[in-house]
Amino acid sequence: MIDIKTKIHDRFSIEFKVGFVARRKMRKNDFTVGVWLFVPSSLDINSSTYTKQDFYKDVKSNIRLITPHFLLRDIVGGEAIPFRKLTESAGAMASDPTRTHIAAWEYHVKLFAAIVKSALRDELNYALSRPDSTETARLAARFAANTRDIVEKYYSVHDIINAPTAQVSDALRMFDYCGEFLCKSALEHALKLISAIDAAGIGAVEDCRTRLVGVVREIESVCNARGYLPLKEDDGKANNAYIHRQRVLKRLVESQLFLRFPKRRDGVVAEQAWYSVAAGIAMLFATVIAWGFQRTFGNLTWPLFIALIISYMMKDRIKELMRYWFAHRVGSKYYDNKAKVSLDGREIGWLKEGMDFIAKEKIPAEVSSIRATGPFFEADPRVRNENVILYRKRVHIDRDEMEKGMGYEFSGINDIFRLQVQSFLRMMDNPEVDVPYLDADGQVRTVACPKQYHLHCVLQYNHAGETDYKHFRIVLSRDGIQSINEL
Repeated sequence: MIDIKTKIHDRFSIEFKVGFVARRKMRKNDFTVGVWLFVPSSLDINSSTYTKQDFYKDVKSNIRLITPHFLLRDIVGGEAIPFRKLTESAGAMASDPTRTHIAAWEYHVKLFAAIVKSALRDELNYALSRPDSTETARLAARFAANTRDIVEKYYSVHDIINAPTAQVSDALRMFDYCGEFLCKSALEHALKLISAIDAAGIGAVEDCRTRLVGVVREIESVCNARGYLPLKEDDGKANNAYIHRQRVLKRLVESQLFLRFPKRRDGVVAEQAWYSVAAGIAMLFATVIAWGFQRTFGNLTWPLFIALIISYMMKDRIKELMRYWFAHRVGSKYYDNKAKVSLDGREIGWLKEGMDFIAKEKIPAEVSSIRATGPFFEADPRVRNENVILYRKRVHIDRDEMEKGMGYEFSGINDIFRLQVQSFLRMMDNPEVDVPYLDADGQVRTVACPKQYHLHCVLQYNHAGETDYKHFRIVLSRDGIQSINEL
């Protein structure tokens, strides 16, 4: 299964989060994704002005394991797999602080914090998606209770690792780093829930707002007691440090999930083989011409001399034509880059990616049909004048290798890539234009109208023989990204 989420990451970049979920009964899983970008030709984005190198400068990609999924109530309650693994690794590290036990402790404490953050997000989104306000309030009260339990149970582990046999300074420092990340994540999600409850006016139901406020105050007390960097009103310097610290903590906690994938060019061996064939054919042509004229006119004659010059000229042209044929015919069967995806030194899969401008007649009928949906004016092919970019990606996952020695069941990997749009803004007009009109008194006046451009994005994804599509409209202006709407 492939799960795709799209959002505005910042003013000038779009984030695509593609989840490649491997099937439990399949060891080898193959996925393909095609991102079709329909760009208005007025933006002057084409193969001459926007090369592959330009595109890959605008694309930033990260690959990470999908965080193991647990309900918020199951993290420290019930069988409590994450909390049990956390306490077991803490006890083993405190009793016998070997390099292996220390590494295991760091792995489990980081993953525990990452699991909590993911569960908080899922619980928040679920509560806000309920149509019944009473149910939302009930879920908010449960959110508060579960969050309080998790924070209390997490800090109870401090007594386990605070032992004379353990390397206390390093263990406690990592414990505090992950604890700070956990607390700040809990505060962030609780405050979002309080804001939503205030907007809906349901704070009195289940007394949910009071419970959430109580949890926020308790977590703030923990943060103050442990010396975590606070957020301050009207103190830009301190708040800049706060934001920087949260960003660094996020990278630290999620470092256990990110995978290495050094890229290199695809099809290099085939390319060199075809170039060698081209050189051989060109040399064969030149040799045959020289041999034929030598037999006919003899050695050291003017006809032979002229024939050798012409054959040398033709030899170079034949070689270049063969190279062009490979680049535009055979080369299209390969990707631009490929990479082995590694986890702890083990290869768990590979990926390939490629980008090309596609002629309209080569666009699959299904993609063209989906692009034609939406507002009639935009969908009318007589009105549209677009250049089409195809960014294709192929991913292979070995599920057995992915889960080997990890202690958790991972469902797959997330490929998170961002597309920077500054290159698309270069030829845009001002974000507002003045349009004249005649008012009721017969006076000519102007009104400022926003000038926007629409990029259409069709996502095509395939796994296990099943193909699905999504269609987004990206609204841009000279000021950046205005909105993304799924059609």
